Parts: sequence; structure tokens; C-alpha cells
Amino acid sequence: MTRVERLNKYKAVRKNPKGPAKRLYSIPEAAFYLGRTVDALREILWAGKIPYVKDGRRVLLDVKDMDEYIERNKNRFSY
Repeated sequence: MTRVERLNKYKAVRKNPKGPAKRLYSIPEAAFYLGRTVDALREILWAGKIPYVKDGRRVLLDVKDMDEYIERNKNRFSY
């Protein structure tokens, strides 16, 4: 599946959810959500910038924590 196909699938699911919204994302899904590579996201996690949930060997990220990370890192240009 190409990146464009994944993006279209993601957009379709976000527009017409079939159930409750997904709250926990795997690392590849979270990287896509944040617009980063998987390796870049792992570095963010290792630096402790975004908390994560560990379920056995799986690492999951809460969408609320990702949104908070985005808000925390927003900048405005000023003179």
C-alpha cells in the first residue's frame, strides 16, 4: 500500500468513523499522525517529550498526548 493510499484510507476513516474514535496509536500510525518518520518519533519518545503506554512489547501513544505535544511546540513569529 502506497503512502497516498494510506492517506486516503486514513482520511476516509476520520470522516466516517464506524465506532468510537481510536485513542491509542501504534508507533507507525502515530508517526503518520504527527507527520514524522518512525525513527524521528522514537527519538521523541526516548527523549521523554511524549508519554507512551506500554502493553507487553507494544508501545502505544495516546492521541490526546500527541495533540498536547503539538500545542506545546507551536511557535509564532514575532519581531
